[in-house]
Amino acid sequence: MQFAGQRVDLDLNPIGEPHNFLITLSEDVLPDPDAILITGITPQKTRAEGLTEAEFLKIFHTEVATPDTIFCGFNTVRFDDEFMRFLNYRNFYDAYEWQWKDGRSRWDLLDVVRMTRALRPDGIKWPFDSEGKPANRLELLASINKLSHDNAHDALSDVGATIDLARLIRDKQPKLFEYLLKLRDKKEVAKVVSTGQLFVYTSGKYDGQFEKTTIVSTLANHPDKKGVFVYDLRQDPTPFLKMTPEELAAAWRWQPDPEQLRLPVKTLLFNRCPTVAPLGVLDDASKQRLKIDMKVIQKHRGHVEAKPFVDNLLKAQKLLDKEQQARLFADERSVDAQLYDNFIPDSDKRLFPKLHDAKPDELSAETFKFSDSRLGHLLPLYKARNFPKSLDTDERAAWERHCSDMLMSGGENSRAVLFFKRLEEAAARSHLSDEKRFLLEELQLYGQSVLPDVYED
Repeated sequence: MQFAGQRVDLDLNPIGEPHNFLITLSEDVLPDPDAILITGITPQKTRAEGLTEAEFLKIFHTEVATPDTIFCGFNTVRFDDEFMRFLNYRNFYDAYEWQWKDGRSRWDLLDVVRMTRALRPDGIKWPFDSEGKPANRLELLASINKLSHDNAHDALSDVGATIDLARLIRDKQPKLFEYLLKLRDKKEVAKVVSTGQLFVYTSGKYDGQFEKTTIVSTLANHPDKKGVFVYDLRQDPTPFLKMTPEELAAAWRWQPDPEQLRLPVKTLLFNRCPTVAPLGVLDDASKQRLKIDMKVIQKHRGHVEAKPFVDNLLKAQKLLDKEQQARLFADERSVDAQLYDNFIPDSDKRLFPKLHDAKPDELSAETFKFSDSRLGHLLPLYKARNFPKSLDTDERAAWERHCSDMLMSGGENSRAVLFFKRLEEAAARSHLSDEKRFLLEELQLYGQSVLPDVYED
């Protein structure tokens, strides 16, 4: 619903004016009420002031995604980038090229912050949450270090705070900053993790009491992706060594109970800008701060790299992969969610520029004959979302059926039911500010406007 960005040079000096856009929310989407309470951006505001997705992407691909651009944000690799991929996909742009083609790349400051805190914390103030645990949220880092951040969770304000934070880390720890910036290149990542040596790894998956940082051993290459499986050598591997593949798979699955036995194996993907470093970065102060005992680390390594365990681990991964595929096929997913089903053929991608230049009445299956069936299903949705006034009677009826299916299917678990239920729960809170109560009322009105036949006063 909001996109903001500021181009800077490699010295982090701003170049030109920032981009800041609202993007219109489509009629087949009901937003998460809690997200709106945080951002303050209502669907009505996006409709009054926003661009269509098609309008925004034309600007994005001509002014933002220029050659040699490094896209950088705070937790963007795992969060924002996914939204951008699906946004491009459903609007007939390649979902990935904006991140790598013509010298472009991406980087993420969140894990840079985590590794800086773990290995080279001097010169920067580090916040803690209300329970006294280390916290690395952007608004807390900005506040304690007196960086500009007037409106947390506003996209443009977050961009400004991210630039200031990057500048702070670069100034206080320039060697680490430059080293991690190079790791946006997956070849540089491979140099660290594919040597057969132990290495330092910082990830949000690891325990906060050790600053999200541990020492890992590479167990095996991922069979389908450019990445490896790594073992957290803080953890005693003994309980897992004699497990069957089925038992390892059970221990590998996410467990809501933190006390449940959990297999400390993580998938490290080279193209996710992982923060890794050779053991040489660990000075005595770092080892003490992170509570690393190299004798324990080496002892665990001697067990975990045994071939029978690694073989069983790979079998467990195949079991989990089959489960995931079965869940995907079982789900009734809309075509919007099918980006990762397969790569789009080049012959179809060559039609994309023509489609973007077409007039609304030319957006039909007769004009654009795609070999990928997903694109044929996306085309009427693209037309309805971006050019709603161009729909004829039949197209309007089909669009309304689609919206009804998206929002109403699922009975008590439908998006509409859950949306209005969440509004009721939020409105029942005590001490709600007038501003948040207004936002809830706006969301109620919006929900009724897109579902007038179902939810009436």
